[in-house]
Formats: sequence, structure tokens, C-alpha cells
Amino acid sequence: MSYEEKYISVEKALSFVKSGDVIVTGLGAAEAGLFMGSLHTIAGRVQGVKVTNCLPTHPSEIYKPEYADSFEVDGWFFAPQMRKAHGQGNMAYIPNHLHLAATKRLQFVRPDIYVGAASMPDKHGYISLSLSNTYEKRMLEAAGLVMLEVNPNMPYTLGDVQVHVSEVDYLIRADYMPPVTPDLPFTEKDAAIGRLIAEMVPDGACIQLGIGGIPNAVAAALESKNDLGVHTEMLTSGMMRLAKMGVINGRRKQINRGKIVTTFAMGIPELYEFMDYNPAVAVMDGAWVNDPYTIAQNDNQISINTSLEVDLTGQCASESIGSRQYSGTGGQADTAIGAQMSRGGKSIIALYSTAMVKDPATGEKREVSKIVPQLTAGAAVTLSRNDVDRVVTEYGVAELRGTSLRDRVARLIEIAHPKFREELWEQAVQVGILGRRR
Repeated sequence: MSYEEKYISVEKALSFVKSGDVIVTGLGAAEAGLFMGSLHTIAGRVQGVKVTNCLPTHPSEIYKPEYADSFEVDGWFFAPQMRKAHGQGNMAYIPNHLHLAATKRLQFVRPDIYVGAASMPDKHGYISLSLSNTYEKRMLEAAGLVMLEVNPNMPYTLGDVQVHVSEVDYLIRADYMPPVTPDLPFTEKDAAIGRLIAEMVPDGACIQLGIGGIPNAVAAALESKNDLGVHTEMLTSGMMRLAKMGVINGRRKQINRGKIVTTFAMGIPELYEFMDYNPAVAVMDGAWVNDPYTIAQNDNQISINTSLEVDLTGQCASESIGSRQYSGTGGQADTAIGAQMSRGGKSIIALYSTAMVKDPATGEKREVSKIVPQLTAGAAVTLSRNDVDRVVTEYGVAELRGTSLRDRVARLIEIAHPKFREELWEQAVQVGILGRRR
């Protein structure tokens, strides 16, 4: 069978789905947009279909309450539509460290179907999984049925991300544009945090960044650096711009010298164009990229992550608001631990000193400290206090590596908003972190 004979319609692809099937789709921009956008159309004939995803980016009707009996969704990282649907009972988070997401999931359940987005086949019959190999290739290899939406708009990326058409059961023609993650403008508060972080990044360092206002500000603050490398979970538009400026060239990396190493990418169209057939970009297996032992092989590895709140002992709650899942662990622990194992490496957690939250009693928003005596009840600890290194707010840097709880309280209060500092000292005693204030 030639690969031309493997093309089928979305409707035909959906006809293979049976009640109780386990379907895995790609992460973020590697999600199968046509398939997921049409999956709800078979709700009348199936029940208990289990979809496993991660940071979905395409709209899908299956998150609506009327489809709750037909589809269950298990996610490695929640997106807004999953957060909204969580209360209807068919949505569940899969606790994970990203580098173990595929291997541990496969010890529990194997997919009946893998369906994801991909590039067009090249002249040799190889298809690139394009914008993610976080878990995709491992799931594809384990699935009973493999279908790929091949799309001329998806970049053909290089690295450990190619599969031959002979490994794919069916191909679906697609022509949508890859989902875009727009650049968020950064505020002066973001810029202040970005400047503090940039001071900790030496020339020749190897960086890992995420998305959002703070990471964008960090990327802007790094424009004066030289010879930066990239070993990152996620490749962002900010990193692409630094590479085009020559700031990122990977010359001083110990492994994969000259290569931008990532496991997935999300950003603006220019990022996807930059990645297309670019030999300087390697999209690699997430189990390898995010393994702390791999990360540690590059000297001066700098991991930069964000958090929702940090308690006075250093615990970071970065994925849930109380017991309600908001996002996911992702690679925060992977990269933080790996960076600290690196010679000269640093792990940085960045957050604003305060947030505006709705008062349940009055319904009005009030300002609260994001450095707290204790995490909100039920909050998941994404990065344990044993693994925290540096915490940054717009008020400064708290270096916590090797410190006692007494030292941590003092250093974290120093970077809290001034209006909450005295209260935090009192609360540290009240909750028993300190015996008394010295």
C-alpha cells in the first residue's frame, strides 16, 4: 500500500472509535484539530470514550456537559476549556512529572488510538510530528491504531520527531493553521522581575523559559547577553527572537552544542517558520529532554518557572488554586532539579508579590500576598521546599538554597509586598513555622 492510499476522511477516522476506547492526542499545537473538533458528532453511538490530552489548543464540543456520558477527559496539563468543564465530573488531571508522563501512563493504560497533528510526508516517506514530541512518539508506538492529520502549514521539524508513513495506519488531510500563542505584553512589574533574573544569567548559560508576561520580560532582558544556549521543555517566540539576534547560538553547551533542544513549541507564526527544516532546532523525546540527569549535563543551566503562591518554607503551588486544578506540574520539578544538578546552574521561581482575588463574602476583589504563611488548603505542591532554589518578585531575590526555615522566613518576607510583611512575621509564629520572632 502506498501512502496515498492511506488517506481517509475525518468521518472515516471517527468511525473507528468504539465505546470504552482510550484515545491519545498530541500536546498543544500538536493536537489533532479536525478529529477533536468533530469527535462530539459520534456521541450518540459511544459511551465512556476516554480522551487523554495535554494543554489542548483546539476548540472541541466534548467539554460541554451534554457529552459527559460519552467522553471522559484525562489531562496531563489543564487548559482553560478543561478548567471550565471540571465541575461536570468527566474531567480529571493526571499527576505527573513531564519527563515521566508517557512512561508512567503506559504502565497504567495503553491507547487504542493515537491521533495527532503532523507535517506533510517528505519525499522519503517520513513525517515530522512537528510541534511536539513530549510523549507523542511513545504513545504512537504503543497505540493499536495510529492516525495523523498531515498539514502543509505544520513545520517539518528535525530531531527525534520523525516517523515513517509505514508506521501510520491512516492519514487525514488538514489545512488549518497551527494554533498561535500570542506574545503577552509585559508590565513594568514583569520588567522589574525580568531584570533581576537576567542579572543571574551569565554569558554562555543554557536557559529554559515558559510563556507569559514574566518569561517575555526575561527574554527581553537577556538581549545584552552572549552565547546563550537552550535546553528547554518549551520553545517560545522570545527564544526565537534571541536566536535570530545571535544572542542564542549554543556555542558553549556541553551537549548538543549549537542546537536549540526542546520537546514542544508554542508561539507566533514566525516561530513555526523559524523551526521549519531548521537544523539548529532539535525536537526531542520529552522523556530524555526533561530528565534532570540530561538537563544537568549542560553547565550553567538556568531554569525559570512561575508559581501561583509560595509559602514561607519555600513550597511552591504552581498548578492548583486550593484543590481545584488550574494547569499542571509540567516540567517545573524536572527543570528545577536538573538545573541545580548542573555545574553553576540555578533554578528560579518568579511571581508577583500580590494578586487581586474575589472576596467570597463581599464579591469584591481585594489584594492578597502571594507569599503566604501556608498554602491554600488543598493546594498541590508542585516544587517541594527541598527543591526550591531562588524565588523572585518585583521586590528582589530570595536565595533559599541550603537555608533553614528561620532564614527562609526572613528572606521571603523581604521580597513580599511591604504592606504584608509585618503580618507575615506574625503569621509565621502563629502557624508554628517559628517559635517566636527574633
